[in-house]
Amino acid sequence: MTSSRRVQDRSKNKRIHYLEIVKEKWKILSKVLFLMELLKKEKEMVIPLRSLDRYRKQLNLPKPHKITDFIRKCPKLFELYKDQRGTLWCGMTKEAEDLLEEEERLIEEQSTKAVEYVTRILMMSVDKRIQLDKIAHFRRDFGLPIEFRTKWVNQYPQHFRVEKSKDGVEFLELVNWDPAWAITELEKRTLGLNDGIGREPGILSLPFPLKFPPNYKKVYRHGGKIEHFQKRSYLSPYADARELKAGSLEFDKRAVAVMHELLSFTIEKRLVTDHLTHFRRELVMPQKLMRLLLKHFGIFYVSERGKRFSVFLTEAYEGSELIEKCPLVLWKEKVLSLIGYRGKKKEVPTFSDLSDMEERDIIEEKDIIEGDTEMEDTCADFEEEEIMGGLDAVSPTNDDELEISHFCNSYKGTS
Repeated sequence: MTSSRRVQDRSKNKRIHYLEIVKEKWKILSKVLFLMELLKKEKEMVIPLRSLDRYRKQLNLPKPHKITDFIRKCPKLFELYKDQRGTLWCGMTKEAEDLLEEEERLIEEQSTKAVEYVTRILMMSVDKRIQLDKIAHFRRDFGLPIEFRTKWVNQYPQHFRVEKSKDGVEFLELVNWDPAWAITELEKRTLGLNDGIGREPGILSLPFPLKFPPNYKKVYRHGGKIEHFQKRSYLSPYADARELKAGSLEFDKRAVAVMHELLSFTIEKRLVTDHLTHFRRELVMPQKLMRLLLKHFGIFYVSERGKRFSVFLTEAYEGSELIEKCPLVLWKEKVLSLIGYRGKKKEVPTFSDLSDMEERDIIEEKDIIEGDTEMEDTCADFEEEEIMGGLDAVSPTNDDELEISHFCNSYKGTS
């Protein structure tokens, strides 16, 4: 569905340029974060340049693009060195190393909230358990540490535990249902509730916030289709949805509520749509999830830039800026501000004494360990962020209005 011509056409008709700029910014940042995490895993936080060649896919630097050119564009974050044998190495600047330490501290400070969100996802699932690999895809989206699978999941046994199936597949399983967390973010904001204690999750009738660009305002006056959808009651994401019939109006609106809740959990209020499809069975969502997201334009926005699409929660943005920025988002913006270089290429220094390399005791070149589980997670996290050109590729001048027939036809049969 994500690669069909119809999806591409509908996305183009509804393109929101300032959110496309957001997507482009984070695609650029993702390459830098991938390299920083790769270097962090090395004992001395340096790596032979030729070893980076195997990560061209994650860095989206196909040949003949040079990895050295990419590194030189971030002189405030990365450095190049030559040893006596002429081997070229890549390392991080002191500023980049300090940033990684700051990120670790911020993730630790945000761990309580991350535990809550992971637990609530398990509470929304039909079997109260989800395959661990699927949650690992959302590691950065939820502010989880790089050792999420190997260490973090075992630190909160009062909330969840890792169980292995007979065929060796690892699942994260809910240990304790917390009624205080069985309440949607929308209920908290709209009704002013702090927790769900004393309330069984059931039928909700809260409308979803809608946000359209200024040139789409006239859509509100078309036939009352949106109003009818907003007034319809729906089942809470935390209630048992086994009896809902796929394709029914109730089924689809609950799926919208689940998507709204998931996006509310993320630090940037956006997710890669491919990863969401992995949860269709566990969270009782429709097979044609992309169609649902496109249908409810105004609640969600789908960006088709790159090889994988991203979905935004429109209410969370004012123009191209997040309305509420958590410390991890501010940290990412700090890293982003250090990317880019316009000047002459600096000569790569050669070290006659390897101890001069900021006292890094590098004895010999070593290969990256094949099959490293955490590195596989890192690759999966950043693989979706394909660079499709710089920010200049996003034109803010094309203000084509939404074709009302395209939008409202998607609501036929929902009143």
